[in-house]
Amino acid sequence: MSARETGRGGTRVDADELLPRVADGDHKAFEDLYALVSGPVYGLVRRVLRDPAQSEEVAQEVLLELWRTAGRFDPARGTALSWILTLAHRRAVDRVRSARAAGDRERRAAHRGEGPPFDQVAEEVEGSLEREWVRRCLERLTDLQHQALTLAYYDGYTYREVARRLSVPLGTVKTRMRDGLLRLRDCLGAAA
Repeated sequence: MSARETGRGGTRVDADELLPRVADGDHKAFEDLYALVSGPVYGLVRRVLRDPAQSEEVAQEVLLELWRTAGRFDPARGTALSWILTLAHRRAVDRVRSARAAGDRERRAAHRGEGPPFDQVAEEVEGSLEREWVRRCLERLTDLQHQALTLAYYDGYTYREVARRLSVPLGTVKTRMRDGLLRLRDCLGAAA
């Protein structure tokens, strides 16, 4: 998806031009920006969530958040489209984590109902063991995979920013992150 689209009247409209106007409360600029980015936002969210109904809901949340927080965009840190897609990715990942956490809570509650009462010490030990397992799995990654994932997921950098910070090509960062996530998934799956 290009960050440019032909607007009404045949002029070229750029997300980088529209976002500051949205921050100033320009409804027409928001309509144009919505038309420009709603497809890429939904596509990204759909790839993360896979469920069409939830994807539509999260995409709408992202676009509403865009209207409310457009003033936070800093053009010195990247393009408007990359910032918007970062918002979408984070919101989609949050939804996945929230759904997993809710499922885990329900399973734990059901399990607690069958067994002895809640044991706070056991809960803390379980959390500690999970963190330790994640740490060990991260240590099994290559240095570039570990650094790229840490910068992206813990520090919130975009792919481009990670590539700049590590002084490697953008494609290399994307490949290393994908490979690192696959290795983490396999490692953490073995722990389950």
